[in-house]
Amino acid sequence: MNFFVNQNIVIHQLRVDGIANSSVLQIGSAGIIKPLSNLYNTGGYTEPAPELSSAQVSEETPYVPLAPPT
Repeated sequence: MNFFVNQNIVIHQLRVDGIANSSVLQIGSAGIIKPLSNLYNTGGYTEPAPELSSAQVSEETPYVPLAPPT
């Protein structure tokens, strides 16, 4: 059985508070949403990064530097 959906969507303003790498923003209908994740070695690295020492990491230190809250 096939369903055909015709839509006309007009968006005057769209506010998105946050989108992450694994987020999906869908407007309208979709039969199938296929997830896709690509991992590229753009730096040409040949070995893993060195482990962090306990002196470099504290409970309050994030692994990724974050911007201060606004």
